[in-house]
Amino acid sequence: MSKEIDWGGILGNDPTGWLLEEDRANPGVRYMTLRDLYELPQDNSELAQAAQAVMKNGPVPVILDTQDPEGFWVKEGPGYGPKYRSTVWSLIALAQLGASPDDPRVRRGCEYYLEHAISKEGAFTTTASLSGSAYCLAGNLIAALIDLGLYSDARLIATLGWLVRATIGQGSRQQDEPNTPPFYLKSGVSGPNFECSANDRLPCAWGGLKVMHALTRIPERDRTAQINQAIKVGTDFFFSRDPADADYPMGWSEKPNRSWWKFGYPIFYISDMLEILEVLSALGFAADARLDRAFQILLDKQDDQGRWPLEYTYNGKTWVDVEEKGKPSKWVTLRALRVIRARAEATN
Repeated sequence: MSKEIDWGGILGNDPTGWLLEEDRANPGVRYMTLRDLYELPQDNSELAQAAQAVMKNGPVPVILDTQDPEGFWVKEGPGYGPKYRSTVWSLIALAQLGASPDDPRVRRGCEYYLEHAISKEGAFTTTASLSGSAYCLAGNLIAALIDLGLYSDARLIATLGWLVRATIGQGSRQQDEPNTPPFYLKSGVSGPNFECSANDRLPCAWGGLKVMHALTRIPERDRTAQINQAIKVGTDFFFSRDPADADYPMGWSEKPNRSWWKFGYPIFYISDMLEILEVLSALGFAADARLDRAFQILLDKQDDQGRWPLEYTYNGKTWVDVEEKGKPSKWVTLRALRVIRARAEATN
């Protein structure tokens, strides 16, 4: 790869050569580095070869080999349990690891999920009813299914609409449509602005980040007034605190969860501070001074070779281990470089 990336003097050392190495254990890193950092076009032969490697080696074929012929993983139905091997988690992992939308097993898994996990109100659910809805679930699955090629699917568009309306508080009995069933229950999604029963019915930053991640997948040309309103709800919420402190409403806790400062991969419902930077950078705030401390924390974790460690992992719980906790991580490094590149471009 002859092209050089201008890091704006932010990086202590450039680890992109490491990310571009052939790696049978994590071939998705090379593929996404070429796609996201070097921005190779989809018809580029080098990018195509890297994409093919993802489907032949590493974690993706392991996950696909465990799929039931009908399309689900482990258990029929909405697929939330058991964690972290059922349908929900397998699809999220496949998307984050770079699985091809063209693979028939991937398409079958997406189709199965869409046919079995949507409540009559139009929400993704862990059960058959709205009480099994959650901001984190909806955001994670919408983002994953878009990444797996379902952007134009009418069912996915409908669930996105439900999530957007729930976020901004439209369509609930409490607000503008008093004769319609409410979005909000004491369980699951319990109010607008990311309010969640799992966070004592307070706005949940983890859930909010998953929603925002899904909304960043929507190109600006396709963002409706409601989507833009939901994005504003999210950006206002995440800038209501210093992301470096992450002291968002904590439910039953007295201090922020320590996972905010432990960067990992893949990312399920638990979030980290790097995900705040990813979302806000994708929405055009990479150079915003309110992110200065968070970026400094990110840079302070870089080692002398320009790499970031894996600090949080689901290894031992998922179908296949991804890297090793405490060791330099190509996946976390790639995540870090995406936001640093956005900051460099925004400040130059």
